[in-house]
Amino acid sequence: MLNNIGLPGLLLIAVVVLVLFGRGKISSLMGEVGKGITAFKKGVKDSTEEVENSADDTRSIPAEEKKDKV
Repeated sequence: MLNNIGLPGLLLIAVVVLVLFGRGKISSLMGEVGKGITAFKKGVKDSTEEVENSADDTRSIPAEEKKDKV
């Protein structure tokens, strides 16, 4: 069903959305979507760095000290 939309159908949908919501509402919505994507990427980067740092910490502790900590 959705395979037959094509470019003219997408343009028609875009025009209808623009008329219904207005330019200001759509631009503010896209700004919020951009902020959300940026926050998601930052969170993924931070968690990856955290995992890498914890892996580095476990490698740097000698086996004798690991036994003492447990």
